[in-house]
Amino acid sequence: MRRFCRHPLAGWKGGQPKCIALENQSQSEPAMNIDAADLTAQLIRCPSVTPEEGGALVLLEGLLRAAGFETHRVDRNGTPNLFARKGAKGAARTFGFNGHTDVVPPGNEASWTHPPFSGVEVDGVIWGRGATDMKSGVAAFTAAAIDMAKDLPGDGALILTITGDEEGPSKDGTVALLDWMKAQGEQMSVCIVGEPSNPTKMGEMMKIGRRGSINFKITAKGVQGHAAYPHLTKNPLHALIRYLGVLTAEPLDQGTAHFEPSGLQVTSIDTGNKTTNIVPERATALLNIRFNDAHSEASLVTRLTDLAATIEAETGVSFTLEADCSGTSFVTEPGPFVDLVRAVVARETGITPKLSTSGGTSDARFIQNHCPVLEYGLVGRFMHEVDERVPAEQVRQLARIYRSVLDGYFS
Repeated sequence: MRRFCRHPLAGWKGGQPKCIALENQSQSEPAMNIDAADLTAQLIRCPSVTPEEGGALVLLEGLLRAAGFETHRVDRNGTPNLFARKGAKGAARTFGFNGHTDVVPPGNEASWTHPPFSGVEVDGVIWGRGATDMKSGVAAFTAAAIDMAKDLPGDGALILTITGDEEGPSKDGTVALLDWMKAQGEQMSVCIVGEPSNPTKMGEMMKIGRRGSINFKITAKGVQGHAAYPHLTKNPLHALIRYLGVLTAEPLDQGTAHFEPSGLQVTSIDTGNKTTNIVPERATALLNIRFNDAHSEASLVTRLTDLAATIEAETGVSFTLEADCSGTSFVTEPGPFVDLVRAVVARETGITPKLSTSGGTSDARFIQNHCPVLEYGLVGRFMHEVDERVPAEQVRQLARIYRSVLDGYFS
């Protein structure tokens, strides 16, 4: 058994730092060079709320350099990013990991049981913002990569791409790293994104794809006038409601081989009109579509534009559409890479994970254009919540899974 001290944040009234005893890893498994749970706690103490670096990438770069990794800061437009490689550039087998150290704001800090950037461990649980999403995942793959570095074969390399912009606009994070890698001739053969992937327990699920996401702003323009004289007006709300009614009357599809049905959600309708006796001139609706591989950005824009033209011809109310697609749908088909990770997870957890494409978007949507990519990480139960936390042993288990995947890949 080993002991080490946890230091609460300055100003925290939780008492003096306490030494907490932690059990060593199983005697049958040699300890890694870096304790992934301890590194998670250290990263949580770096207040890296998007777009602040907070010291997290500085900490990781120091550890990776000390382990013989070549590192580069790839900051762009004020966004902090880190690239690290062990092994030769252009190696025939280059395994990549991707993750982010930026976190969402903690909200009301008084609502937290322990300060959100304390990284305190209590009864085997690490508390703090980023404990789940996803400083623990970054810590796990960093520990596994450093441990693997000494055993890399001559034709093998490891690449870590870590961004500070996943929770933000995602314009200058992983995208910037991939742009830089292309310019430098750096290439990953395969990549794991360490985002939380399990709903309730380790081993349940791994993500082999994601739905696309597109936002629409639909503006209907009519003729303003007195509500008592509707024949002198063209009510944009009536036309817009009709338009949305057609859109939502039937599902977009019934799902595909790897995807559940696409979903369309109207999220706002607004005129800016607070008067009951005025027919407004304009009405605007916002909607989001999470779409599977039965659709593309272009096909959805065409579908909504054609419908707008039909309603416009019927009502005389004009429509304009603005679209913003943050990512298209993709899937990494089951094969050697997916099978390897799935087998390792099953062996380590006793559960064969479901292959899923559920959930929102992640930076895997960018990496899928670079190399085959999948997501496997911790249980995501407490993501973005007050009192975000993670069992320390779960982080160590994830590090062991990543290390076993690397063993299998390079064997």
